[in-house]
Amino acid sequence: MYTRLFARGLSPKAERASTHTGEVREPIMARLVMKFGGTSVADIEHIRNVARHVKREVDAGHEVAVVVSAMAGTTDRLVGWCRDAAALHDAREYDAVVSSGEQVTAGLLAIVLEGLGVNARSWQGWQLPILTSNAHAAARILDVNGAELIKRFKERHEVAVLAGFQGVHKETGRITTLGRGGSDTSAVAIAAAIAAQRCDIYTDVDGVYTSDPRVVPRAQRLERIAYEEMLEFASLGAKVMQVRSVELGMMHNVRIFVRSSLEAGGRRPARDAPRNAHLRRGGDRGTTGRHRHRVLEG
Repeated sequence: MYTRLFARGLSPKAERASTHTGEVREPIMARLVMKFGGTSVADIEHIRNVARHVKREVDAGHEVAVVVSAMAGTTDRLVGWCRDAAALHDAREYDAVVSSGEQVTAGLLAIVLEGLGVNARSWQGWQLPILTSNAHAAARILDVNGAELIKRFKERHEVAVLAGFQGVHKETGRITTLGRGGSDTSAVAIAAAIAAQRCDIYTDVDGVYTSDPRVVPRAQRLERIAYEEMLEFASLGAKVMQVRSVELGMMHNVRIFVRSSLEAGGRRPARDAPRNAHLRRGGDRGTTGRHRHRVLEG
C-alpha cells in the first residue's frame, strides 16, 4: 500500500494513456532512490528490516541509492547537547554536531547490507558533494553531482547509502544542514540528479492519510494526491513529507511514492506495479538525464 503524488494538471485517464504510449513506463531494471526516516531506522533491528527492503530491490536488478535519517530521537539529543554546551552557539558548529546522526545511520546500514551480501558504501553530503547555501541549520541545495554514484552503479553494482539532511558550503567547506525533515529534500534532490525512475519515501504509515491515523482511527488513506495538495498538507504540519521536498518534486518531475517500511511483505516489485502508478508534472515533461543539477531549490 502506498500513496503516489501527481500533477494536478494531468488526469488519471491521461496518466494511463501516457503510460500506454511508453513515454514514462518504468523499465524492469530501474534506478531508484529509497528514503527511510528516523522511525524506520530506530534501532539495529529496524535497520536490518530496511536492509531487507533494499536487498529486495537490488535482487530485482535495480540500481539503488538509499537516503537515511538519524535514528529516532538522535537529532533531538544532539540539539539538546548543543543547547547545554552554550545557549548562544555557533551555527556552523551546531551543524557539525547535528549532522552526525545521519552519518551513524548510513554507516550502520552499509555494514548490515554488506552482511547480507549486498555491495554497499556510505556517503556523507560533502563527499558527493551536495552543495548548499551557507544558511546553517536551514541551508538550501544549490547543486548535486550524481556522476560518481552512477559510475559505481555501472562498474561496481554498488548501493549508495547517503546521509540525508546535510550538504556542504563550497566556499567555506563547512558542513551544512537543511532543517527539520531535510532528508526528504535530500532524497528528492538526489533522485533528480541521478535521473531516478522513482523516489520512494518510506515511513511508519503506508501512505498519506486525511489525518494522522495514529490519532484519528477513521482517517482515510489517499491513493493519490496532487503536489499542490501535498504542499498544503505539509505546510499545515503534516509530517509525511517536508514542504521543500514536494516543491523539488514538482520542479524536477520526480516520481514520488510514500510507502510503509513496516509492512512485512513490502510493496510489489516494480515490474508488477500498476500501470498508472507514476508521478508526472505538466503532462509531458520527463526528468532530465543530466547527472548534475544547478539551483535545485529556488
